[in-house]
Amino acid sequence: MNERPNLVRRTVFPRSDSRAVVTPLQPSVVYASPDPDALDAQYEGRAKGYTYGREGHPNADVLAAMIDLMEGGPFEEGQGGIVTGSGMSAVTATLLGLLSAGDHVVGGNQLYGRSLRMLTQDLPRWGIAATLANPTDLQAMEAAIRPETRLLLVEVVSNPTLRIADMAGIERLARERELILVVDNTFTTPYAFRAFDRGADVVIHSVTKLLAGHSDVTLGYVLARDPARRKAVYDTNVTLGLTPSPWDCWMAERGLYTFDLRFERAQANAAALADLIADHPAVEAAIYPGRTDHPDHDRARDLLGGQFGNMVSFRLKGGRDEANALARAAPQIAFAPTLGDVGTTLSHPASSSHRALTPEARADLGITEGFYRVSVGCEPFDLLARDFGAALDAAR
Repeated sequence: MNERPNLVRRTVFPRSDSRAVVTPLQPSVVYASPDPDALDAQYEGRAKGYTYGREGHPNADVLAAMIDLMEGGPFEEGQGGIVTGSGMSAVTATLLGLLSAGDHVVGGNQLYGRSLRMLTQDLPRWGIAATLANPTDLQAMEAAIRPETRLLLVEVVSNPTLRIADMAGIERLARERELILVVDNTFTTPYAFRAFDRGADVVIHSVTKLLAGHSDVTLGYVLARDPARRKAVYDTNVTLGLTPSPWDCWMAERGLYTFDLRFERAQANAAALADLIADHPAVEAAIYPGRTDHPDHDRARDLLGGQFGNMVSFRLKGGRDEANALARAAPQIAFAPTLGDVGTTLSHPASSSHRALTPEARADLGITEGFYRVSVGCEPFDLLARDFGAALDAAR
């Protein structure tokens, strides 16, 4: 009787004198080492290797190295960025890795909705207090600082009203008060704003959005200037199991290859769309940092170097009825609470990202029932002009 061959984990990946042009996808959860001494060497940093997927894997390292280059790298071994399972996992690993019970955080008052929840509802349960302040007003930020304040968390461009933070003032404030400055660079991307060059200690990205760009991966990224802080964020990420999928990393890498082209096309579309929206009689206000009527236009020009991004917001003269009419009249534009896709998406903060706020709190931010945020994509502009023209006409 013929003995059946043992095919289980006995085959060897073929060697080749040529190399793959495309990065290999390596979904392995675990990696084999020759012996205990070799494993010790890897854990102690004397040798490079992988052990368990939750602690790191090749596809995450490839993606991190690419974003490192965008943020001013390459960096020394062990000092580059960390890829996490989502944008919010990047925020979580950073805050929990760098803060302890009794600490206090000052955050921008128009952060991403779940970041606001983290600061105001989740951190207090763990003994970490938070205060929100307007990042366009340096005096308000300074007034929010307490003796126990350890960290400032800001976004350069606020969500969804697209106000521009006083980053020069905030950077000075962080240095004077010896605070950790954390910048969520998701909206701006390194193409428009290099946070490390502007004094940030930690940079965060939701890779899910513009960097990956196709609404088919969920990932985050954290880059810490200080190696000790990087290790604290890394250890928290591993312990909490905020691990990125190799598949998502591989897909995001592919998306990054076209980032420059996508960003330039979407940004050009956004500038033209903002002008079209501003001229429509159904619109009370169009909000785009590249327009001279934006309240922070001069600051945006200085900070972003003319790269005003792909995000446009606007406020209809009407309320919920008009907002419903607009969305229904534009079926080709995805009504979805996201941003950064190759296609244009439309978001209604009052019913999505900011629904947890009271109507009065939303009104204080200028978010009415007729307020929309647009993540402008890469479509031919004539299609966008046609679709938005019809939608705005329906909202009159």
